[in-house]
Amino acid sequence: MFTNHIGEIAAILTAAFWTITSMAFEQAGKRIGSMAVNILRLGFAFVLYMVVLTAIGRPTLPTDASVHQWIWLSISALVGFVIGDLLLFEALIQVGARVSMLMMSLSPPLAALVGWLVMGEVLTPLKLLGMFITMLGVALVILQKNTAGGDSSKKLNLSYSRIGLLLAFGGAAGQAIGLVLSKYGMQDYNAISASQIRVFIGFIGFVIVNSLIRRKASIKRALTDKIALRSLLLGTIFGPFLGVSMSLVAVQNTEIGVASTLMSIVPILIIPPAILINKEKVSIKEIAGAVIAVVGVALLFI
Repeated sequence: MFTNHIGEIAAILTAAFWTITSMAFEQAGKRIGSMAVNILRLGFAFVLYMVVLTAIGRPTLPTDASVHQWIWLSISALVGFVIGDLLLFEALIQVGARVSMLMMSLSPPLAALVGWLVMGEVLTPLKLLGMFITMLGVALVILQKNTAGGDSSKKLNLSYSRIGLLLAFGGAAGQAIGLVLSKYGMQDYNAISASQIRVFIGFIGFVIVNSLIRRKASIKRALTDKIALRSLLLGTIFGPFLGVSMSLVAVQNTEIGVASTLMSIVPILIIPPAILINKEKVSIKEIAGAVIAVVGVALLFI
């Protein structure tokens, strides 16, 4: 029974793993800062990739990649990891994993838009409808009516920190653009080796950024914080390692539209642990918004 749905099961596991990852990195980020989290998790991920590639019989380091692949995968890493993830991980601290992951559901529509603008990919009416529905679901969560002072106009205000939401949106945009650039750069190259290139360049990028800013991340202090380190290792194992591996199993064993839709249910999966573990108060409106956003993402892959 289950052997006929390996791809679908792998896709659901991917979403579950990414849910764990986002909450683990939120906890680590609040203790040691987003910069230290990014540097250490990419360093850990690079080592894990070396182990996996050796185990499957591929070169431990991506020495077989072409110049084209190195250039474009590097650019995608700088956009997706260094810029996108730096913004996303700061958003995790500002507005939490649940709202940040909901904002990240805007990444597939943005990727479709960038693919249309840059690579000439087709935007069908159904995809446009999916983009609109996703944005509607996100808006339902982050907007609220302001009735203070008896204002009959009931102007719409943001339910969460404006800076936090902008950071999360920037993370979604960075991931979307990075995804399109990855697709262009990877071509027929091995997906795991391509991911290793992106992780390596992302790590170097964060180290350079960290050396340039005034408030540098204290890696030594981060490595002595047992709680943060435990969260970092947990997030790295369930994200770049198990999460990416399961996503590859998913797209290999079922239609990419089905896999992508199932993997996008993180905003829904993250609601129960947000309530039970983080003790967040989640309204019916916010649950409905998360479901609507995921439905919109699903329409993009039909």
